[in-house]
Formats: sequence, structure tokens, C-alpha cells
Amino acid sequence: MENLILILLCISFGYLISKLKVFSKDAATTLNQFAIYISLPSIILLQIPKLNFTMEAIIPIIIAWVVMTISAVLVLFSSKYFNFSKEVTGALMLVAVLTNSSFLGIPIISTYLGDSSLPYILIYDQFGTFIAFSIYGTFIASFYANKKEISLKLIFYKIITFPPFMALIAGLLLMGTEFNKITTDILKIFANTTIPVTLVAVGLQLQFKLPKEDIKPFSVALVIKLFIAPLIAIVICEIFSWNNEAAMVSILEAGMSPMITAGAIAAMVGLAPRLSSAIVGYGILISLLSSFILHKIII
Repeated sequence: MENLILILLCISFGYLISKLKVFSKDAATTLNQFAIYISLPSIILLQIPKLNFTMEAIIPIIIAWVVMTISAVLVLFSSKYFNFSKEVTGALMLVAVLTNSSFLGIPIISTYLGDSSLPYILIYDQFGTFIAFSIYGTFIASFYANKKEISLKLIFYKIITFPPFMALIAGLLLMGTEFNKITTDILKIFANTTIPVTLVAVGLQLQFKLPKEDIKPFSVALVIKLFIAPLIAIVICEIFSWNNEAAMVSILEAGMSPMITAGAIAAMVGLAPRLSSAIVGYGILISLLSSFILHKIII
């Protein structure tokens, strides 16, 4: 519960600071860069080496990737249908596809299903969302933010030099390795900055009154992310007769709000920063209710 309170407070503080004009205009960008270069790699290095696999653990990975793939196709179709700009399409390809599987997923799902759900939450997060964020997220940010024609060589270079991806590779190489106490404590300190730093950045850019041109892409993103994505997960579980804790965790994860750091990436590279922050901020608030309803449906 304290994590949920922290989330709401951080967004509120950021919004209040923006209205009081305490920080500089580029403060949100600076905070997002700190999260991407320091906070997020620290989380990855802490969590990836701890993971173990079982046959049941494959379920969250399958559902995560199928849901993200179909969601991305739906975003592309919607963007073409509504004639969204390249900038808006790129933003939606990030925030309407990538889910908030850790910052909200961990406190909310563990509250609903108990601590036994944590291994499945981490697997969905690390081998679904985080790998997608590191590879897919970097590709989308590079492709849609670049004003000129971009080569595959440049995209590949950006992916392999992206801090979260580099941390992911290091974490995979270190699987089964136990860090010493000093290293673990330092990583925890940096990792713990992720939620306050990124959410204050969201609050700094949050606007309760959206411009008219943002309403349509805003609605498309949240409908896909909060309602269609969990429905896809439910259908997958029905098809394969998956009716266990791993399946329930995966359905709830699919219905979590847009990924905070996906919004941070979009804002940092100039993909509709105002819209991206609004989708993330409102998505968090709406998902607190929608995830409760989803939980009642699947139990």
C-alpha cells in the first residue's frame, strides 16, 4: 500500500512543482535521463541474476510477448486509420505497448495474489517487459525520433549502447551470481530512486486539460493498454487452458498502466512529451481501478 501512496505523492509533487515553477524547464528531461542511465540499469542488475526457470514460468513470457506484439499491431493500425503523426505514433508504440510490470505490478499484484506471485511478476517483468523495453523500446525511439533516414547499423549501435540493454546483457551473464553486500547495497540505493525520479518527471509534464488534438491518441492508447491488452491475455489463457497463478499474474500484468520509463524515453527523445506524460499519469490513476475490476473477473 505504501508503494501506491508513494506513486500518487510523486506525481502530485511533480505537478505542484511545475505549477510553482520551482525547477527549470528542462528538469523533466534531466530526471528521465538520470532514471535511464542510472536507476533502471541498477534494477536490472539487481533482479536478473536472481531469476530461475520452471516450465510454469514460461507462461508469463509467452503471454507478455504475444500481448505486446498484438498491441503494437493495433497501435500501427489505429495510427494509420486516424492519421496520427510520426511523432504521436512513436509515442503510442512505446506507452500503449509496454506495461508497468514492476513499479505498479509488484505492489498491486502481490496485494491481490500474495507473495507467491512475485516470481511470476519478476519473470513477466524481466524477460517480457524489460527485454522488450531494452530492444524494442530503443528501436522505436531511434526510428520515430530521428528526423532523417536512419540506417539499421545506427539502430543496432543505439540498442547495444543503450544503458538498460547493456545492464540486461551483464545481468544474464551474471545469472546465479550473488553480489557482495556493498555492491548489493549500492545497487539498491540507485534502484530505489527509479520510482520517485520518474514519477516526479511525469508530474512535471502532466496536464489535466489536454489539448483537443491529444484527446484521440490519448484515448486510443489507454483503451489498448488497459482494456484490450488484458483481454488478449485472457483469450490466450483460455486457448491453452492455463488456469494457474502464473496465468493470473500474466493477465493482471497485461492490464497494468503504461510503463513509466517508456514514457520517460518518449519524452526524452521528443516523441510527444506532453501526450506521453499524460498517458502515463492518467494511466496510473485509471489502472488502480481497472486492475481491481480485472482481478475480480479472473479469480
